[in-house]
Amino acid sequence: MVDVGTQYQNIKSEIDQAILEVVGSSQFINGPKVKEFQADLEKFLNVNYVIPCANGTDALQIALMALELQPGDEVIVPAFTYVATAEVIALLQLTPVMVDVDPNTFNVTAEIIEKAITSKTKAVVPVHLFGQSSDMEPIMDLAKKHNIYVIEDNAQAIGADYTFSNETTQKTGTIGHIGTTSFYPSKNLGAYGDGGAIFTNDEDLALKLKMIANHGQNIRYHHKMVGCNSRLDSIQAAILGIKLKHLKDYSTARQKAAAYYDEALKNIDWLQIPTRQHNSTHVFHQYTLKVGEGQREALKTHLQNHGVPFGVFYPLPLYEQEAFKKFVPADLKLPVTEELCQSVISLPIHTEMNEEIQNYITDSVLSLFKTA
Repeated sequence: MVDVGTQYQNIKSEIDQAILEVVGSSQFINGPKVKEFQADLEKFLNVNYVIPCANGTDALQIALMALELQPGDEVIVPAFTYVATAEVIALLQLTPVMVDVDPNTFNVTAEIIEKAITSKTKAVVPVHLFGQSSDMEPIMDLAKKHNIYVIEDNAQAIGADYTFSNETTQKTGTIGHIGTTSFYPSKNLGAYGDGGAIFTNDEDLALKLKMIANHGQNIRYHHKMVGCNSRLDSIQAAILGIKLKHLKDYSTARQKAAAYYDEALKNIDWLQIPTRQHNSTHVFHQYTLKVGEGQREALKTHLQNHGVPFGVFYPLPLYEQEAFKKFVPADLKLPVTEELCQSVISLPIHTEMNEEIQNYITDSVLSLFKTA
């Protein structure tokens, strides 16, 4: 599904030199490379504050902690997403309110969110799923109307651009009150281990976020609040600093691969190629198809027989996961989420793909179509 090894070989000299610099300096924690990467990412995103942390789940948890929500407060979250988005809500004794998503973009919308808002709603977490932005302008308008916070889960869409109705653009993750991301190795901007970051343009929130990630202190041994220990180590920051320089090219490579798939697969009646949000670029963390006519299991078996990797993101709605059953109504049914869990499949997509690889993959898919 990804080829981190070949990607490394293509930037090996840069990466090796960056790692050696950290080892030579012996400044492994909060060293200069962390501050350098933080500044570079702030510039790339055009955001006032980036707070590096240990991983994407920590980023979401710290973001919620900074808002000082109280047990029982409701946080709206899509049911079609990775577990971490809702996990941190429950961990903090908040109530995850799971909602459906748009059947074409797979992202939550303002219309869906508004139906779930109650007097207990304090925040919403739109997820920019698979590489493109949720429609953020109406979501931000809705949040302002109801006085609720917006935390963007940008783990899959770093580098994507959202265009507002006045034709201005912003990077995903910088539009809400707080944005979060993951640097898990398979992400579009991936480390060689764990890592994450939090974004905000609000100075007061930035101060809280930094303190929470550092044991609740901004002066050593003086703890203003209960926090946690979540930091990006210097070696990972050095690696990410190199890869950030290549991120635009990586996004272009993924978009080129997606266009190849689109052209090859567009005429198969039982496949729906990814829909592009009209006001967002798509950086294709995943290339996800909807498989109709009950053909997904047949396609999975066919791809396995041809040695083609694939992913199913996600096979089960969050509200059907055992861990969340006590948080949601027993009769909760979200039809789009349930349909997607039964029909989506993701093909390999990464920065090192070439036409030979993609031709084999698409021929494998098409050969099932010819026999179906």
